[in-house]
Amino acid sequence: MKTTELLILVGSLLHFSTLVAAAMVPGKLNWKEELAKLSPFLRRMFWVYGAFIVLCITSLGVISAVNYSELAAGGILARSFCTFTAVFWGLRLFVQFFVFDASEYLTSWVYKAGYHGLSLVFIYQVGVYGYFAFAPGLA
Repeated sequence: MKTTELLILVGSLLHFSTLVAAAMVPGKLNWKEELAKLSPFLRRMFWVYGAFIVLCITSLGVISAVNYSELAAGGILARSFCTFTAVFWGLRLFVQFFVFDASEYLTSWVYKAGYHGLSLVFIYQVGVYGYFAFAPGLA
């Protein structure tokens, strides 16, 4: 296995690790009580949006795991997928730093480590998939 393929496989695993972290969010942020304050329509919309985000991240991980060789080879479809993935995580990284203020929830070293660990995961995803999206000499 080539190093380039391994980078994509690691990216795939990181997609799934992000889902593990995301599964902890509803409990930590007390979604049951907080979302109960919303109208039923908005509450359902919030859950539907969450489900679609989970579907998207799962798809990014599965496509990366199944097609790591093709993605590393750099064909036009591979570059398109990698561009989408890099932009997806780049926007999420932007939100992490400039939109969300998670400070009130970072109450222990574990939560702080998780928060900063996720930031590193997002940076990895942007860097690796961005490289495969735009690196000259692939394919």
